[in-house]
Amino acid sequence: MFEDPDSIPRAKYGGNMAHSDPNISTTLSVEDDDFAMRNSSASVGNNAYYDQSRTSGEGSPMTMSPWNQTSMFAKSPWSQVEENSGPQNGLIGSLVREEGHIYSLAAAGELLYTGSDSKNIRVWKDLKEYAAFKSSSGLVKAIIISGEKIFTGHQDGKIRVWKVSQKNPSDHKRAGTLPTLKDIFKSSINPNNYVEGRGRRRALWIKHSDAVSCLSLTEDKLLLYSASWDRTLKVWRIADSKCLESLNVHDDAVNSVVASVEGLVFTGSADGTVKVWQREAKGKATKHTLVESLLKQECAVTALAITEDGTFVYCGSSNGMVNFWERKDKLSHGGLLKAHKMTVLCLVAAGCMLFSGSADKTICVWRRDGSVHTCLSVLSGHGGPVKCLAAEVDEESSKNGDKQWMVYSGSLDKSIKVWRVSEMAADRNGVAMMQQQFGTDTDSIPSENSFTSSTRAASIGKRP
Repeated sequence: MFEDPDSIPRAKYGGNMAHSDPNISTTLSVEDDDFAMRNSSASVGNNAYYDQSRTSGEGSPMTMSPWNQTSMFAKSPWSQVEENSGPQNGLIGSLVREEGHIYSLAAAGELLYTGSDSKNIRVWKDLKEYAAFKSSSGLVKAIIISGEKIFTGHQDGKIRVWKVSQKNPSDHKRAGTLPTLKDIFKSSINPNNYVEGRGRRRALWIKHSDAVSCLSLTEDKLLLYSASWDRTLKVWRIADSKCLESLNVHDDAVNSVVASVEGLVFTGSADGTVKVWQREAKGKATKHTLVESLLKQECAVTALAITEDGTFVYCGSSNGMVNFWERKDKLSHGGLLKAHKMTVLCLVAAGCMLFSGSADKTICVWRRDGSVHTCLSVLSGHGGPVKCLAAEVDEESSKNGDKQWMVYSGSLDKSIKVWRVSEMAADRNGVAMMQQQFGTDTDSIPSENSFTSSTRAASIGKRP
């Protein structure tokens, strides 16, 4: 009834399996047919349209997906659902409101920031709304926090900067936009500052011409990276909001960027590649050069994550797989995790843990021991694709020797869920569910039997 996804030619869908929020999977079940109708990641903004002349990297908005339909229910206030009696790896709270699909979130200490297609950024503390602020336009696709500054990337191609009031921590004020109006005006005077943008229109090189899909900070938090469906990567100096560099990094939409140690930057794209860039200081400017391409495959790269020390790099794809590389003297392919049956939409690496969220509505919990990855749990409860994740260590639990994590997940079901996950406890029910999905070949599936797929290193450069 369904075709083998690897047998579907790329041209059939007008390019690749698009963006990091493609509401389509490479392996579908009957109940997901409606969800699969949209093969481009779409904005759910107003005045949506579909232009057949645009490539997949330009993110044509479409509204046919059921996740984009207005709810039949009246808007309800934010509500908290406590479920503290669950298993050790389980749900402890849900935040639900008929406001908009959750596209981004970021955790900072006691605060959780969430962004949606309603253009609102909400701030949570102890599972209760703490503050809120709203952008003038543009679905909130990315949030990143640097001290008192909050950066948000939007569907309209803009990066907005917000600042926390010193007098009132719950008060957030708009502090500017990247690039600044001053820099736009100065650059617009010189014709050499214009490049070919979307639809062959001329645009300033310092501005994104399509959705800002992701943001990342350098380790010292002096530089901000923004990547876009316009296929570019831009480098910003936070101190003065200057755009230092713009690179054409991929042949299709850039879905993920992560900055790592020693000046390395990783980008993943709908063109099916993961690229590694090296940053060098050039006076007050920067220069990034391509080091290598880690992966080239037919299906889209939809998410990237890197451990804090830079030793492990993870790549999620539209085929539901997670590739990983280990960095010693150099990066070498470590294996392939069969994580999900649908697109991997988000990844978070935290300590020895890896969390993967998917269009199949689940979150897989992995523990790494050396190069071996064990699936501890499959967290289920969302009614729609899991679009974004964040994780922070639970300091109280660590004092007892059982290190636990607070995991936050945002979904296109318009909810945010909070989970408590232990590094020690395995959820056998969740593992059994994965075995039902992928069979019982322990050499290629995550299970209570730890595994590594080092024998699959030959898959580099090929479809996983």
